[in-house]
Amino acid sequence: MLRYMLKNSQSVRNYFLELQNRITEKLQEEETVSFIEDQWNRDEGGGGQSRILENGEIFEKAGINFSDVQGKHLPASATDKRPNLENASFRAMGISLVFHPRNPFVPTCHMNLRHFSVLKDGEEITWWFGGGYDLTPYYGFEEDAIHWHRTAHDACEPFGKNIYPNFKEACDRYFYLPHRKEPRGIGGVFFDDYNEVDFEHSFALTQSIGDSFLPAYIPIVEKRKHTPYSDTHRNFQCYRRGRYVEFNLIYDRGTLFGLQSNGRTESILMSLPPEVNWTYNYKPDSNSEEALLYQNFLIEKDWLK
Repeated sequence: MLRYMLKNSQSVRNYFLELQNRITEKLQEEETVSFIEDQWNRDEGGGGQSRILENGEIFEKAGINFSDVQGKHLPASATDKRPNLENASFRAMGISLVFHPRNPFVPTCHMNLRHFSVLKDGEEITWWFGGGYDLTPYYGFEEDAIHWHRTAHDACEPFGKNIYPNFKEACDRYFYLPHRKEPRGIGGVFFDDYNEVDFEHSFALTQSIGDSFLPAYIPIVEKRKHTPYSDTHRNFQCYRRGRYVEFNLIYDRGTLFGLQSNGRTESILMSLPPEVNWTYNYKPDSNSEEALLYQNFLIEKDWLK
């Protein structure tokens, strides 16, 4: 059992590292400034590598993190729904990225993929995969939303007809700000506690979603990155970034897990945008470009119909 567990963990680790390299290389093709890499170790066990790009021509800030950490006790954010796992040790590894573009017509994106192994007395008692990706436009384009969701759908389709609709619904439910009564963006796919069929099936689904990220996002970047924009567009982008900050600091389970497990603060908070503002009681003008975001995109919608 232990040998099988270690082999599986190594396969997952290798994939996450390869995916981090692949995405880094693709973004670097878009940019005139380079990523910096920051390797770090964790006192309790494990570590990771963070890659950050700032003040780029296309991306104002982009972060791509890999981590592989161990701990003696699962934090509360991981045991709320699993009280039987309290006091169990764990190994958690994953890749997490957030890209904040400079141009307001290019959407912000987020992806994370993770794998947990939970152990007692040195033996693995359970494991699961989780993650997904979501898109946060400031100025919406229907064709971009359809492309994003179509790519996600096609990545899930080989694994079951219900995978995409279930993961889309979970994404819409998760990336929602109850205090604002609005979604963070147009969603995508999201899954957690996934250990269906067997390890090979669950890992293959996770890989398919990871492999589909660049085909989902880069064509949108290429199409919108040179769109002319005004100060009004930029101010609205910074205002909407405030919603991103609110979600990540109040609701995001990945942020909570990282902080509760004594994770590396710089890597955890790399998801926050470099410039953001909050305008008191802001309301967009009727029929403005800004109002269309709320009317046509920040709504529950089946983008494939």
